[in-house]
Amino acid sequence: MKYKIILIVLGILVSRPALAGIPQFEKYTDPTASPKEAMFYEKLPRNAVKCRLCPWECSTKPGERGICEVRENRYGKLITLSYSRVCSINIDPIEKKPFFHFLPGENALSIATPGCNFGCKFCQNWQISQAKPEDIDSFYIPPEGIVSLCEKNKIKIIAFTYSEPTIFYEYMLETAKIAKQFGIKTVVVTNGYINPEPLKLLCKYVSGIKIDLKAFNEDYYKNTVEGRLQPVLDSIKTIKQQKVHLEIVYLVVPALNDNPREIKKMCGWLKENVGAEVPLHFSRFFPLYKMQNYPATPLSTLENIRNTALACGLKYVYIGNVPNPKYAKTLCPSCSELLIERNGYDIKLKNIDSGRCAKCKVKIKLV
Repeated sequence: MKYKIILIVLGILVSRPALAGIPQFEKYTDPTASPKEAMFYEKLPRNAVKCRLCPWECSTKPGERGICEVRENRYGKLITLSYSRVCSINIDPIEKKPFFHFLPGENALSIATPGCNFGCKFCQNWQISQAKPEDIDSFYIPPEGIVSLCEKNKIKIIAFTYSEPTIFYEYMLETAKIAKQFGIKTVVVTNGYINPEPLKLLCKYVSGIKIDLKAFNEDYYKNTVEGRLQPVLDSIKTIKQQKVHLEIVYLVVPALNDNPREIKKMCGWLKENVGAEVPLHFSRFFPLYKMQNYPATPLSTLENIRNTALACGLKYVYIGNVPNPKYAKTLCPSCSELLIERNGYDIKLKNIDSGRCAKCKVKIKLV
């Protein structure tokens, strides 16, 4: 099945400014065309190659692709089929990613190419993440074109999002490099399943990374996500070490990853390895994709989990995918003064003075 270009992905629809400048870019006409050699791979005997980008480290023979379906062995050379192949593009509030402590109230030019290195059964963007590049109508927009769109639309942030940015690594890296030269910040919304070497290189150019921590046990990663937990934990520690702004999202699925003891263990791990100030978002699950027989997460479960995280000493803990704005407020971790009020995507900064609480003067985790 062939899908059309997705300009608004699944999720909460909000009023957004129109994106100017798209008509200047052409659609891909040859679905398998790609002159771009991939980074991070090694050559093996008989023209086989081993990809070193993510922990799967797929070995492929000529004509074969890896798990992500976008990195192909062509006569002993690994080619990326996702370079400049944009299937989803939109202007989003940065809070939608969600980033709550990164330039609050700003918009981000959000882009994606098809593919993913996970197989999450609850994926809300499965039409693009679980598709091959040739299955999706796409625009050809080179990295400099993305930066040009930001300038035309007066946007300060580029977000690599919707699908899995790791699989379009070369495109993301080059875009981030050019954006940095023009003073435009870049953020990555990712599952964190990437090897240390490419992650460290990426961290030199991006300003923020949001990790979807799917669970805190390997069985869930194996059976529900089709991935592994430990490499994601390693990525979280690497991002902290590279001093890049980090936020964590944890989608709470009833009966699968909502065990109180497991949540407590995860919060303790986060506090020990990345610090008490890491923003943590617990998101409500809704039935989607291959998990439409599961119930939505009870609000009481989310409230209890949030209280557990706060009791563990984490300072900024939120509940997402619920309409009540009280779960999205940023309060001073020292005196509980209201600092940022969020009502949907209506953002109001209050009582913040030069990055500090105006009342008690404690420094606030904020980019």
